[in-house]
Amino acid sequence: MLACLPSSSEEVMSRAITDQPRCLVVEDQTLIALSIETYLEEAGIAVASVGSLAKARTWLETNTADIAIVDFMLQDGSATELAGEFNRRAIPFVIYSGYPPHQSPPSGLQSVPWLEKPTSRDALLKVVLKILMAVSGQVLPLHS
Repeated sequence: MLACLPSSSEEVMSRAITDQPRCLVVEDQTLIALSIETYLEEAGIAVASVGSLAKARTWLETNTADIAIVDFMLQDGSATELAGEFNRRAIPFVIYSGYPPHQSPPSGLQSVPWLEKPTSRDALLKVVLKILMAVSGQVLPLHS
């Protein structure tokens, strides 16, 4: 379906060669996932896309990401459960949702950036690159 990153030793070798940041996209609407994937890849970010919480958990069993973009409400539940896993692994993430931000966000989502769909390419990349720069301490080149 959508591109996935290599796992295990292949992932480590690929990471060493390209040194690209990696983003896990968890989105159950294929066209939206493809758009996000295109935006990120054009910015020089490697992408793995999955369409459910279950697939995200499976992917995380053998992979890691530098950042994640997660739809808040997926077919198999809300992102709240996945937020705990990201927090345990120290993976920063962004909620990208058709729902407006909560006045009182659920536990684990209080300080998470929340982008409401539809969001422009520039707005999405601005948030993602800001987080990646804060985590890595490096200036990331923007590929166009």
